[in-house]
Amino acid sequence: MNIILPTTIRPATRRDWRQIGDITAEAFSEDPFNLWLFGGGRALRPLFRIMARDVYLKEGFCHLHGDEAATMWATHESNLRFPPLSLFQLMAAQMIHGKKGAMKRGMAAGEALEKHHPHAPHIYLFTIGTRKAARGKGLGKAMLAPVLAAADRERLPVYLENSNPANHGFYTSFGFEKIGEFSVLNESPPMAPMWREPRAQT
Repeated sequence: MNIILPTTIRPATRRDWRQIGDITAEAFSEDPFNLWLFGGGRALRPLFRIMARDVYLKEGFCHLHGDEAATMWATHESNLRFPPLSLFQLMAAQMIHGKKGAMKRGMAAGEALEKHHPHAPHIYLFTIGTRKAARGKGLGKAMLAPVLAAADRERLPVYLENSNPANHGFYTSFGFEKIGEFSVLNESPPMAPMWREPRAQT
């Protein structure tokens, strides 16, 4: 897929995993689903660092806007399962930094996300986030638009899970539609899968 990035955004490389993880952890530090999942924000940095390093930089693609914004993407063909060593590291981080029951909640969340993930060809947005100090600058739109444009050219839908109802309007403004809602273990804040059909080229 040919993604045309503006000069302010660059493709991330394998050595950027810490930066991607740190930006994403800060962006999700007040996310209701992740706060329920881990019982606090301390487990987010190791989680997103491991996800960037061992999953999305290997199997998908990531973008950076300086040290202010980051995204993690994949295609429907990507293998998003943790390698065994990465899974061990993630479990250890949850035991150290997560609150009681975090491991059980994490495993249940992973199963629920996989169950609801569509099988049709698509592009998957795992995370999009900005540093708190960079909010309100339009970076979310800037990070999202190039990949959506590429998906439109390739006639590919785009899928995401919205873990924060406050972001619903942002996603719908780009053409995403809510296609369901689920709760993990019948106790988590709602997770809302969203789907965007490709738009006609003008």
